[in-house]
Amino acid sequence: MLVLTSTAFHNGGTIPKRYTCDGANTSPALHWTAPPKGTASFSLTVFDADAPGGGFLHWKINRMPPSARSLPPGSTLGGPNGAGRNGYTGPCPPSGTHHYRFELRALNANGRVLATARLVGLYHR
Repeated sequence: MLVLTSTAFHNGGTIPKRYTCDGANTSPALHWTAPPKGTASFSLTVFDADAPGGGFLHWKINRMPPSARSLPPGSTLGGPNGAGRNGYTGPCPPSGTHHYRFELRALNANGRVLATARLVGLYHR
């Protein structure tokens, strides 16, 4: 079973201000357990389904090596996000509480998902 955690917040907990647009807007540290046999790479997304317009992609990283078990705080990895920039864009809801779904996928060589781990953080403005 693939498990995703953060030292910055627990599953269902509040994302600290420093990881949002109201703070330093840097990514939190993430850690995960060993993937299933046959994993060729990892992908990570952070998505706010509560955002206006059907959701907002805050972070996307593809092709992380199968030996990876963490990302440090302030990671600069990642491709284009919903803001049109590469890398992480922190929570910045217009109002209310939003749920930020951090999702890590273990993929085989053909891109098939072998396992998925989720971590949800909340942020309120």
